[in-house]
Amino acid sequence: MKPVAAYGITMLGASFWGLTGLFVQNLYTYGFSPLHVVTIRMTLSMVIMFSIIGMFRPYLLKIHFRDIPYFIGLGIISIALFNWFYFTVMDQASLSVAVVLLYTSPVFVAVISRFVFQEIFTLNKVGAVLLTTAGCGLVAGFFPLGSMTLSPAVVMFGLASGFFCGLYSIIGKSVSRKYHSVTITAYSMMCGGLFLLPVSGIEKNLTPFLEPMVWVYAGGSVVVSTILAYVLYTAGLKYIESSHAAVLATIEPVVGIAAGVFVFGDELTRWQSAGIILVFSSILLSVFSTGNKFGPRGSRARFHD
Repeated sequence: MKPVAAYGITMLGASFWGLTGLFVQNLYTYGFSPLHVVTIRMTLSMVIMFSIIGMFRPYLLKIHFRDIPYFIGLGIISIALFNWFYFTVMDQASLSVAVVLLYTSPVFVAVISRFVFQEIFTLNKVGAVLLTTAGCGLVAGFFPLGSMTLSPAVVMFGLASGFFCGLYSIIGKSVSRKYHSVTITAYSMMCGGLFLLPVSGIEKNLTPFLEPMVWVYAGGSVVVSTILAYVLYTAGLKYIESSHAAVLATIEPVVGIAAGVFVFGDELTRWQSAGIILVFSSILLSVFSTGNKFGPRGSRARFHD
């Protein structure tokens, strides 16, 4: 796959994540908690994906037993926890704040990837991480001093969502060259869904499922912002560095914030708007990250066709 195509499908998958709030915010109106919504999302994804794959591409369900820990890590440690923290911030603050705080993830990914995969630091990559950090700081209200309107708990939840989201790029990189992106997504959802079903307590709140619109919002969350998003993002991850993919995924705030402002009426301060611009600028630096290297001599980032 050509680099441009890899960048494109990675960003397209991330943009579908940005539509998550459209479905999740509406599910909250039916009395679901953030944990309930994560459970619905992952369980339905598991059922739909295994049904479709089993009918049309059953060979994609073949995996090696030794790789199961990776799928457990992706499904439970990354996707389930990331979504729970993310949806909690969305519930307690706003969609716009949630999606921007989520994008502290490139900072975590860049640091971890340096030691796990020996990915090199370029000047542009370092700049992208710094812009992302500064932008998220402005959105959270850390700067200017005294302008913070978010509670410490919300900020910590936002940082946690970024950390666990970033782990998807780290763990997923280990299996992205061994399995199809559909396979990885299906088994990740299965592990997360089977873990959440018995612990979420959703069986005590089944009445809303009698409402047709609940299934519409749940279906949209699953098909658009879960299955398509993860399949496309994971496919792109096979050909680009984890830290690049994580920063490219900041296209999600473009979509998420637009939904928050124009659909749900989120209000942003001038400082928060400036922070959003900084986060978006990091995307451009990531795409054109071909500058000087900070890392082992002779080390090069490569695309694998």
